[in-house]
Amino acid sequence: MAGLWCLIGVSGCMSLMFPTIYGIALEGLTPNDAKLGSAGLIFAIVGGAIMPRLQGGIIDGEGMTIAGMYLESVRVSFFLPALCFVVIAIYGFLANAIDRKQRA
Repeated sequence: MAGLWCLIGVSGCMSLMFPTIYGIALEGLTPNDAKLGSAGLIFAIVGGAIMPRLQGGIIDGEGMTIAGMYLESVRVSFFLPALCFVVIAIYGFLANAIDRKQRA
């Protein structure tokens, strides 16, 4: 049951992620640039279709040993979404830093 509640919690947090990224990315663009930028962001949704297939491919593969501990392939597969979340967090922090510099 704990895993189920964690899954629901993660999904709830992810539901806020894309609209936030969309708003930050398009802020300050001219209408013509916003059209191109929003098209790129919508195209990024394709990653949501590709990542599950990649994660499934990792699950079908071999496990690995990390720091002397053997991890099954299912556990190893969760490094992929973790990496994606790190990239998104870096983008958010950089966008925030650039925004603060422009306001100063």
